[in-house]
Amino acid sequence: MKKAERIAAITHLLTENPNRDYSLGYFAQEYGCTKSSISDDIKLVRTALESAGLGYLETTSGIKGGVRYVPYISREESVKVLEDLKKRFMEPDRLLGSGFLYTSDIMFDPVTVKGAARIFARQFACADADMVVTVETKGIGIALFTAELLNLPLTVIRRESKVSEGSTVSINYFSGSAERIQQMSLSKRAVRSGSKAIIIDDFMRGGGSIKGIQDMLAEFGAESAGVGVVVVSGGLENKKIKSFTPLLIMDEGEDGVVIDINEGIL
Repeated sequence: MKKAERIAAITHLLTENPNRDYSLGYFAQEYGCTKSSISDDIKLVRTALESAGLGYLETTSGIKGGVRYVPYISREESVKVLEDLKKRFMEPDRLLGSGFLYTSDIMFDPVTVKGAARIFARQFACADADMVVTVETKGIGIALFTAELLNLPLTVIRRESKVSEGSTVSINYFSGSAERIQQMSLSKRAVRSGSKAIIIDDFMRGGGSIKGIQDMLAEFGAESAGVGVVVVSGGLENKKIKSFTPLLIMDEGEDGVVIDINEGIL
């Protein structure tokens, strides 16, 4: 490979596999050149990524010294993502009544949710988590992208147990949005004792569902390392959980529903 071809290939491999370690020897063998040549290539890739605000490269020393790509989103880019997200949520035909919005098309739009996932990935990059956890269904997309960016496995808690899950643990919880007792279920093989999980969800009203996820993790001897929510309704007070990070805050105003960007996450 010529130098320009190697740089393009290395950049593609690293950015498509964030937070994964690759040794210089791997690249040297893959592209048929010396480690010193790869080292020079890595310097150029690092400069390009940082200049474009797309993230940065971390290097590891020692015999197996290598490199990993760490995604990053700047404050300016975060504002663009959140402004676009807010604009879409504010579309007048989304209001369903009782403080609910139609969000399925947004939450399953790969471009939109990946931008939001980049913000969550930056927020929880130092959480020292072992997994990302969500509950089916609309939060799965953004949770999966967040897990990919952090190089963590995704665990999806089901609303009801399935035969294909094997032995499961089920708990009851009170859902503020549904205003009734509901059930969630998780396979006994899904979580190891002592694990730390980042909880990602699309919508929170009273926090009952997320409190249920935390209670479920406790049944496995695991704990929450952070909570990310796309939209929180009814302001930030009087929730069943104490600590969480929303992207947007929805509340009732004099002229109807008002949605604001969470400035604290920028």
